[in-house]
Amino acid sequence: MEQPFDLTVIWAGIIGFGIMMYVLMDGFDLGQGILFPFAPNEKARDTMMNSVAPIWDGNETWLVLGGAGLLAAFPLVYSVFLPALYIGVFLLLAGLIFRGIAFEFRFKAKTSKYLWSWSFSVGSIVAAFAQGAVVGTYIQGFKTEGFVYVGGALDWLTPFTVITGLGLVVGYALLGSTWLIMKTEGEVQDWAYKITPKLLVGLMTVFAIVCVYTPFIDEYVKARWFDNLSIIWVLPVLALYCAFVVFSNVRKRKDGMPFVATMGIFLFSYLGLLVSKWPYIVPPKFTIWDAASAYNSQLFLLIGFLFVIPIILAYTSWTYWVFRGKVKEGGYH
Repeated sequence: MEQPFDLTVIWAGIIGFGIMMYVLMDGFDLGQGILFPFAPNEKARDTMMNSVAPIWDGNETWLVLGGAGLLAAFPLVYSVFLPALYIGVFLLLAGLIFRGIAFEFRFKAKTSKYLWSWSFSVGSIVAAFAQGAVVGTYIQGFKTEGFVYVGGALDWLTPFTVITGLGLVVGYALLGSTWLIMKTEGEVQDWAYKITPKLLVGLMTVFAIVCVYTPFIDEYVKARWFDNLSIIWVLPVLALYCAFVVFSNVRKRKDGMPFVATMGIFLFSYLGLLVSKWPYIVPPKFTIWDAASAYNSQLFLLIGFLFVIPIILAYTSWTYWVFRGKVKEGGYH
């Protein structure tokens, strides 16, 4: 019986939206931890943490949403990704847990405060690197026979995935520095203005390396981008334009636009990745339709998600509205 809607495409859109929201929302507070060792002083670190204290745990809701939706709608992804990425996913979760514990304990610590500062930084860096390495592994593809992963436990760790891992660390640091430009003032903001151009250059360097490297490791991506030059080339152009906007607005010492433009870099890069791989969700063999669960299962879960997503968007928007404005040095919202 022919179904009235292609729920697989709808679910692909939901999962893609959830992952993008997580990257944008949690990226800048992971960036605070990445930047922690380079902050001018301990007061600056306090201000950095206070800028994300009311919102950081809510930002991770999108990771839960994306992960749960992926398991429910595309179970084949889990059966391949988890054996292939056990170590990478473990590092990701361990980094997030370690970072979360450090976040809470640092507020209460006195003599051991510096230890929790380092813990917060290490957890953030490990989590960001693991996320970037997972993205690199997805670009590389997976060795499968039938519906079973047959590669090794460390196949995910290659020069390419190290580059993508480091690239995401730099990218999250850039999101973090532009967030500080928008949310702080005085010494912390001046420091953020100073480091942002350097982080932008680092991110654009990795962006260029990945763009050049990817066609050599994936013939499908190469064909998608070069066989028929088309409108998809507007995505990297827009990403580069956003980078220019970041640079020019930092020079003009604008507050909000550098952060918005940095989010644009991530958005257009992410869309470029999706366009490159579509419709493969477990490259190089399995499309979203190969990996999808039964239609009735997708429909049942979709009804729940259609209630949950607006609620998450509503309370996220409300939280950001309530805690809008600058964070004063040494103070809280």
